[in-house]
Amino acid sequence: MKADTDDAMGARAWAMRPEELDREELEGLGKILDRRPARLRGRTVGMALAGVLLRVRTREGQAAPLRANAVQRIFESRRGERNIVLKARQMGFTTWAAARFFLKTVTQPGTLTLEVAHTQEAAEEIFRIVHRFVECLPEELRTGPLRTSRANVRQIVFPAMDSQYRVVSAGERNAGRGLTVQNLHCSELARWPGDPAETLAGLRASLTPGGELILESTPEGVGGCFHEEWLKAAETGTVRHFFPWWMEPHYRAEAVDESSLTEEERALRLRHGLDLEQIGFRRQVRANFRGLARQEYAEDEESCFRASGDSVFELTAIEERMVTAQASVEQRRNGELEIWLPPLKSKEYVVAVDPAGGESDGDYSATQVLEMETGLQCAEFAGHVGGLELARLVTALAAEYNHAWLVVERNNHGSGVLALAETVCGYRRIYRQAGQPGWLTTSISRPAMLGRLDAALVEGPERFQSRRLLGECRSFVRLSGGATGARAGTHDDRVMAMAIGLAVRAELLESGKSNCRPQSALAPHSSRCA
Repeated sequence: MKADTDDAMGARAWAMRPEELDREELEGLGKILDRRPARLRGRTVGMALAGVLLRVRTREGQAAPLRANAVQRIFESRRGERNIVLKARQMGFTTWAAARFFLKTVTQPGTLTLEVAHTQEAAEEIFRIVHRFVECLPEELRTGPLRTSRANVRQIVFPAMDSQYRVVSAGERNAGRGLTVQNLHCSELARWPGDPAETLAGLRASLTPGGELILESTPEGVGGCFHEEWLKAAETGTVRHFFPWWMEPHYRAEAVDESSLTEEERALRLRHGLDLEQIGFRRQVRANFRGLARQEYAEDEESCFRASGDSVFELTAIEERMVTAQASVEQRRNGELEIWLPPLKSKEYVVAVDPAGGESDGDYSATQVLEMETGLQCAEFAGHVGGLELARLVTALAAEYNHAWLVVERNNHGSGVLALAETVCGYRRIYRQAGQPGWLTTSISRPAMLGRLDAALVEGPERFQSRRLLGECRSFVRLSGGATGARAGTHDDRVMAMAIGLAVRAELLESGKSNCRPQSALAPHSSRCA
């Protein structure tokens, strides 16, 4: 019975005369904004309500009903309680976030919505969008249940609903502190001034349990608050949304000649179904924005975060490979383990491990699976596991890949993982260096390892499958004092596992040990370490 009532109310939201709404009906709609009644054909009640109540200014400068575009529809279909949005510029997302939260504010009594922009000018522009929502409401609503008692450059109050909508700048001292917020939209987080992480922490503290959060930005540099939030989204239960430039239908130019397409352009067309007018637009963007093109008009989730000139590895080779790299054929452990090339009976493999302690806020334990003869990357794991769990995982993976050579860095946490792999898991085909199990990374071996990886990226980029690995390579930089490592806010665990794998592969091939497989390693593996 209730579903029938919701369906009827949803249909009313689509075909209603908005001036007929009273407070009771507004509150009723507020309870079902996210429902998708059958009569709305996949749209939510909120999307229907936006189309009949809200007005926006079009690119041509005309006022028009707010109809959800492709980006906005996809967001509505996937969003959760906590969301992070990585997008190309001018996709209309900020307007949609303002509209969604405006509707929640005027239909759900006791709501405080807070928009936080990166500059005061941006805050004022967002508030102009919200003021237009109010000004274009039917007079019966503006003088009735949605009358305002205070409306200025920072705040709109709806006393009949006991709700308010505020917009502030991230640069304001104590932005949002002392408030109890139901809806929080952080706009252009990558460009927030000062200490964005500290500001964001204070704002998060103001959000009520069950409140809705949207972190949204075009990308900027590798590292920083937004990039870090993007990387750790899966661990924090945040839904990631990526919207590349070609999702905006206006991004087109004169069609290019198909015979003039580069290999990169052909790969992009094949993967994403772009037409020749979109390629024409892309060429214009590359000519006008040069080094900033990948940032302003994002095409993937890694290369859009601009790397600086102090990268250790050759950026051109990395970024070209990121365009052509294919998705994995299998994922396990919620995407922590990706497989591109399953094991073949005739092949030998190396499984290289850079272990960590397993803490949720620390480094990742990373593993790379390489085919011995060619050095092809076959599989990759990265996750917050350590100790026995990691030992079980990597020995099972090594057994799956024809009882591969298992190479574990023995620095720090690695010695414990090695002991567990040998004693508890009973894995025998473990790489030894100077008679000791495991690989030792030193001030002498580290530069050589990284140099070998750099050469492989330039000479054979097609051997690398993982876009996440390539992304870590982009943010692997020269640090102060002559050291190298991950830029602040990024990780290098996949990089180090790959560097170890390539170094040991070369050593095994040179020594002729690659075909030496102890008989004891061939016994069924799962019986010892399931």
